[in-house]
Amino acid sequence: MRILYFDIDSLRPDHLGCYGYHRDTTPNIDAMAREGVRFTHAYCATSPCVPSRGSLISGRVGVRHGAMTHFGPGSEFRFPGNGHRHWDDMPLFTRHLRRHGYRTVSFSSFADRHQAYWFCGGWSEMHTATLKQGDENADEVNAAVIPWLRANGREEDYFLHIQYWDPHRNYTVDQKWIDRFAGEPPPGWPDEEAIAGHQQDYGPFTARELFPGTPDGRSPVPSMPDAIGGVDDFKRLVDGYDAATRFMDEEIGRILNTLADLGVLEDTAIIFSADHGEALGEQGVYGDHVCAGEAVHNIPMVVRWPGGAADRAYDGLMYNVDLQPTLCELAGIPVPTGWDGLPVTAAIRGEEWAGRPHLVWDHALYSCQRAVRTPDRLFVRTYHPGLYDFDDLALFDMDADPRQTTNIAEAEPGRVAELDHVMSDWLHGMLGRHGAPGDPMQEVVRTGPYRYIRLERWIERLRARGRPDDARRIIDRLDLDAALTTRRGHPVL
Repeated sequence: MRILYFDIDSLRPDHLGCYGYHRDTTPNIDAMAREGVRFTHAYCATSPCVPSRGSLISGRVGVRHGAMTHFGPGSEFRFPGNGHRHWDDMPLFTRHLRRHGYRTVSFSSFADRHQAYWFCGGWSEMHTATLKQGDENADEVNAAVIPWLRANGREEDYFLHIQYWDPHRNYTVDQKWIDRFAGEPPPGWPDEEAIAGHQQDYGPFTARELFPGTPDGRSPVPSMPDAIGGVDDFKRLVDGYDAATRFMDEEIGRILNTLADLGVLEDTAIIFSADHGEALGEQGVYGDHVCAGEAVHNIPMVVRWPGGAADRAYDGLMYNVDLQPTLCELAGIPVPTGWDGLPVTAAIRGEEWAGRPHLVWDHALYSCQRAVRTPDRLFVRTYHPGLYDFDDLALFDMDADPRQTTNIAEAEPGRVAELDHVMSDWLHGMLGRHGAPGDPMQEVVRTGPYRYIRLERWIERLRARGRPDDARRIIDRLDLDAALTTRRGHPVL
């Protein structure tokens, strides 16, 4: 079986036509969804980019594969073996496919961007199309992929991984793609009232601090506003995001057309998914992924399998790590017992499938959180708030409040206790499995989840931008010692 996996960065399912979006962003993905199965409640087990792709290649959740954050303490990937020996119960997904006769090929700059060279394990071929470290657009990736397909696309039994970064900030798409959405309204939330409430937020990527990496806080690209001061700014941000997605979908169409020209499209399995989603106002964050919220963890999952069900949608809960055992089952390959996923093969075949009763996921970049998702509730425990004002415990009614605007933890203490117990049981179970010597989240908590943002510099920045009270809020929230100093040695407290 030829298997083609489109791995898209920062892609929200609710901005795809096949998931009900009102804008025409993804006609090619939508066409494949009509020929396959769509999962509405698929989630990455650990976000963001590094831990999620650690799960992709290992079949394990972050607490077991170890790469819980992007770099520094808590980011060390745990190889499934020791010395020259690979553990048979939990091989790398790519190596497992290769052992069973598959040619495994990746076109991705992920390892180069994050210096995560463990991601190169198990591939027959690893192509880094450019040295732009994720700043390349989909057409630049396809400049390498399409010649490969023309030369090799008719072969049997390959797993082809194509990664696109386009929906990840910053949006570098040409203006003509943005202009497509000029006359179309953005999503109805956040509205002016919600955006006004977000003006008090002080962390990176919040309404007034949209570009923490630029000294003056201004946008480095014309497709994004300097800040989110109202719905007009939000529309500009969303237009850029949707334009990048639409351009990427056009390039996906070029890949599908190439397969059609080769006469193999109908016989090729096609999967569309993402490493994680993206916050567009949720938790006061715009255009990034800093916490364990629904918007960050909910991902698209579309599977078009030859001979499988067509035009079906399932609402059951599933992890991204459920994909690896599913592909193995469908391809007639044994499923290793040490992976964390459960096959969703029945759904791909159009049979009855209810999904998992709950999920536990985690996040450890900019903040440290774990969450429990049930069909109707999201419970979030914050271990370290980073530079944000997140509640220590939060519970949300996902039917009545899908954007998680109202914490009902105090109103439902019984559910909080129940879901906190679910989280504890899950963690103990994971740490008791083979290859999980400890919780890497605690290493991130110990050293702080800031990574790309220096704590002292952020406090300085807020003060310099006329926000001394917000700087004080961070100092008080984190109970910082008065001896904390900047790199220049001047006290910041």
